[in-house]
Amino acid sequence: QVQVVESGGGLVQAGGSLRLSCTASGLTVDDYAMGWFRQAPGKEREDVSCIRWKDGSTYYADSVKGRFTIYRDDAKNTLYLQMNSLKPEDPAMCYCAPVLRSHYNENDGCRTAAFGYWGQGTQVTVSS
Repeated sequence: QVQVVESGGGLVQAGGSLRLSCTASGLTVDDYAMGWFRQAPGKEREDVSCIRWKDGSTYYADSVKGRFTIYRDDAKNTLYLQMNSLKPEDPAMCYCAPVLRSHYNENDGCRTAAFGYWGQGTQVTVSS
């Protein structure tokens, strides 16, 4: 049984930082890319950043380039998203998900969660 658990969201002032964490169990992460997605109220879910677990290639949405960093800890099978310089337009429910490698590339990002394996999400709120 696949389980995806995110943590690390919270309330931060504009310009501040948060680090999100994600653990995925019940699957072999080497077989996947892993992605961070977010959904703001009234908007569609979008991919923010993705990493192909096996070789570490990454993708960032233009809106977060230079501010967010995705990285993994192989020993802990944990995915992270370091979010710096948070802006008032960043607030959203953030989700982590495994992504089929065929649904990921460095230019276009991650399409969606593999087999619908979404975590419960973690809320990011930014105060101005």
